[in-house]
Amino acid sequence: MENVIGIIGGSGLYDFLPGEELTVTTPYGQPSDRLLISTYKNRKIVFLPRHGKIHQLPPHKINYRANIYALKELGVTHILAPCAVGSLKPDLKPGDFVVCDQLIDRTKSRVDTFFDGPKIAHISMAEPYCPELRGVVISSCANLSLPCHTTGTVVIVEGPRFSTKAESRMYAQIADVINMTQYPEVVLAREKEICYTNISLITDFDAGVPGREDITAVTARSYAEVFKASLVNVKQVLFDVIEHIPEQSHCNCAHALEDAIS
Repeated sequence: MENVIGIIGGSGLYDFLPGEELTVTTPYGQPSDRLLISTYKNRKIVFLPRHGKIHQLPPHKINYRANIYALKELGVTHILAPCAVGSLKPDLKPGDFVVCDQLIDRTKSRVDTFFDGPKIAHISMAEPYCPELRGVVISSCANLSLPCHTTGTVVIVEGPRFSTKAESRMYAQIADVINMTQYPEVVLAREKEICYTNISLITDFDAGVPGREDITAVTARSYAEVFKASLVNVKQVLFDVIEHIPEQSHCNCAHALEDAIS
């Protein structure tokens, strides 16, 4: 089966590639926006703007089930999910990439499964991100000489507000970076047996990070400026990863449901 690469783009990636836009209707409602069908280096690409083209959807209002369902309907086998994250550690700096290997879900109100009954699946999330796809991203960052942390735990919060200093100090004890969108994307992709990895770009230090008491607050303007300045690096990584995703996968993502349904 031919690999079809889905990219769920965040801020600043709305014009990633030229192509044909397609409206996809799902049983779960409308995806964030129309999906763009394109090619790069003879690879089929399906691009979806996570927050909508005009960034009209806050993290807690994104229809994650519709997004993942639509990508699966279009044959997507691998999802690359670039996103902005805040640092919870003084040695993880703005402009650095982190290819997280673990997550902690602290969201509150998101529908996070396709299995609402009567069919039920207990999906394994011990290793939430595709190890093979993570490896390709790590290699691409190395090839491009970009600062990259090859492991990390991300805590995903509800948003759209930023954390209090007390919350940041608490999160810093259990995680390395903080984000608002990786969950439930990652688990829904696993339920659809799609390989999924994050490409996390650090845009700021979260307020309250131990060792960075000089950071008094995080603002949307400040993190957006860092992300915009780093967009060329994000795109370079995406293009390099697309070229190097192997034709044959050796991970278990495509068989995730085999042991999940009793």
